[in-house]
Amino acid sequence: MTISSSLNAGVAGLAANASRLSTISDNIANSSTFGYKRAETSFHSLVISEGSGTYSAGGVRVTTQRLIDQAGSLVTTDNSTDLAVRGRGFLPVTTSASLNGDSGDYPFRLATTGSFRTDSQGYLQTETGMVLLGWPASADGTVPEFTRDTADALEPVKINVNQFAGDPTTRMDLGVNLPATDTEAGADGTPLQLNVEYYDNLGTSQNVNVTFQPNVPATGSTNEWVMTLTDSALGTVVGEYQLNFNDTRGSGGTLDAVTRLSAGGTYDMATGSFEIEVAGGPIEISIGGLNEGVGLTQLSDSFAPTQITKDGSPVGNMISVDVDENGFVQATFDIGITRTVYQIPLVDLPNPNGLRALDNQTYQTTNESGSFFLWDAGEGPTGDVLGYALEESTTDVAGELTQLIQTQRAYSSNAKVIQTVDEMLQETTNIKR
Repeated sequence: MTISSSLNAGVAGLAANASRLSTISDNIANSSTFGYKRAETSFHSLVISEGSGTYSAGGVRVTTQRLIDQAGSLVTTDNSTDLAVRGRGFLPVTTSASLNGDSGDYPFRLATTGSFRTDSQGYLQTETGMVLLGWPASADGTVPEFTRDTADALEPVKINVNQFAGDPTTRMDLGVNLPATDTEAGADGTPLQLNVEYYDNLGTSQNVNVTFQPNVPATGSTNEWVMTLTDSALGTVVGEYQLNFNDTRGSGGTLDAVTRLSAGGTYDMATGSFEIEVAGGPIEISIGGLNEGVGLTQLSDSFAPTQITKDGSPVGNMISVDVDENGFVQATFDIGITRTVYQIPLVDLPNPNGLRALDNQTYQTTNESGSFFLWDAGEGPTGDVLGYALEESTTDVAGELTQLIQTQRAYSSNAKVIQTVDEMLQETTNIKR
């Protein structure tokens, strides 16, 4: 019984060290594989109850675990869509094979890094066929709220490299000085013209034509103007206001009162603006607050636009795609605007080491890993997303080679035990002779 148990323990030791050798081989083979998580083999003794004056060897058993929660070093690259997670989160990915189906059901996989590039259809995927998932943004670049404990709303990230985009104008700031001499008696009363360009919902250039008509008195000075705004797209008046300017010491030339006449929104004294309705929708016009000296002024004898600004832009072509640290996929256009097209959430689980490891450094959720939750990158416990970066393998080659030597010695020792037991059994057999 004792000799037999020694033989079994030696065989168990050979099998255990062979398993350990397999994990070491895999780790060393993937020492240059981006995103690889090293596997670790642990030995556990088996103890058999001792009898009176005898001992039976129980041997050893082995367990293997992939240390998915270990993070590798990050290296920089020259590809904007090389992504790595700086933290404990995971990137959501799916398989390229699922894109060919009509069901819209994408297998949910996890990865900590990936070199994503657009394929022939514009999907961001790796050379091994892993496709990045994200929440699609609305046409205005905002991302709606989605349920965080399910991956149903995630879609394969598709970049249309021939995409066009425009940004309609929603606000104008008018900084114009009106000549005070035009509201004095004897002035010719000629209206002053100003055209301000804006972009409609289709990216087409339109104009708001602004006319300043002075009120010329018979004697003295009125410091009063009528401002009329006409939309070139509609060909109609969209705003008409009476402007009164202050002529007191310390506040001379500033707006004293703004009165709506026949069109446009009510002037808001708190913001110094009003709203007009052009063909494409509302535009907020800022002319400055009362007695502030910014926006519209009336000084001296010159008509001069001092500062006219507006938002919006014409239609442009997409020239590049980047992913920021909050996981927003930003498309940049040649007109200088940047628009969010997707948001990449980061996945968190209670037990990352409970994930099932699959090919291509991807993982699948299991009962052991626990329920997942989708976080905004940069918030919560998941960390953030780095573009132009990849995560290196967690394999330490020097450490693996050291374990390789130890494993070789342990394997040889167990083989020696089997050889010794064989010799002892042979001696037992020779007793009969």
